[in-house]
Amino acid sequence: MLPTPKRYTLVAGAAEGHSELNAFDNALLNSGIGNLNLIKISSILPPEAVFTANLEIPPGSLIPTAYGSTISSQPGELIAAAVGVGLSKNTFGIIMEYSGACSQAEAEAEVTRRVEEAFSRRNLPLSKLVIKAAEHRVAQIGSVFAGVALWY
Repeated sequence: MLPTPKRYTLVAGAAEGHSELNAFDNALLNSGIGNLNLIKISSILPPEAVFTANLEIPPGSLIPTAYGSTISSQPGELIAAAVGVGLSKNTFGIIMEYSGACSQAEAEAEVTRRVEEAFSRRNLPLSKLVIKAAEHRVAQIGSVFAGVALWY
């Protein structure tokens, strides 16, 4: 079993690139997480994890991350990604993500619905919801990314 992360940081970014992979990489860089190796995780925030505004991790580190992202090569298309962290007192939190061809406000609304449903299903009271999102109007090839990085 891996150690349980003690900190979490919300990040989001958007960018263009010459290829889909470069657009995604540039969105990661724009979000501040581009020089780390992401390990995609599901949706549970460990109990007692502390929010930290800035990542303080050496480049190349492996970092568990719940995220949503999308890439588009449709000029003029509006794309967005959002991530939400729902908190309940004295227990674990829940992370939900969403990305697609929509506005930032629409992505944030969908993440809110997802977090609320997850808490309802678990019969947990939702005491706080924090959301981070990004949107982008595609010029050639664009990408958006939103994530919650869990670290030690």
